[in-house]
Amino acid sequence: MENHVSFAVKCPHCRASLMNENKLLNAKPAIELDVEYNGVRGKLDFCSNYGCFDYESDIKIDYGAIADFYCPHCKHTLATDVKCEACGAPMITFSIKSGGRVSLCSRHGCTKHYVAFQNINDAIRKFHEEFSDYAADL
Repeated sequence: MENHVSFAVKCPHCRASLMNENKLLNAKPAIELDVEYNGVRGKLDFCSNYGCFDYESDIKIDYGAIADFYCPHCKHTLATDVKCEACGAPMITFSIKSGGRVSLCSRHGCTKHYVAFQNINDAIRKFHEEFSDYAADL
C-alpha cells in the first residue's frame, strides 16, 4: 500500500483524533476504534489508506458479519442512518481533519466506501499540497 492516500480522521461527535500514531498499518498510523460483535467488546485498528481494508483486532469478527463501531474517547456510536448501497448494512462515518468525511460499510468484507469534502476547492488545494510528491512519482 505504498504511496496511497491516507486520511487523518477524527470522531464526528467529540472531534477527538482517531489516529493511533503508535500503530502503523501499511506504513501509516492506524485508525483506532472500539468495536463490538456478538456481545464482545474490543479494540480495532483500521488501515487509514483509502481503499485499504486491512485491520487488526483483539476480537474475531466473522466474514460477512456487521460489527458496531464506537469512538474510543466519547464511546459514541459511529454508525449512521445511511445504509450501504451494496449490502444494506449501516455506514460508519469519520470526520476528515482537513474537512469533509469518509464513510465505510460496517459489514466485514464489504468494500463500499466514499469520501465527501466540505469545500471541494479547499479539498483539491490541500490534496495537491499534501500529495504533490506522490503525483510526481507516478
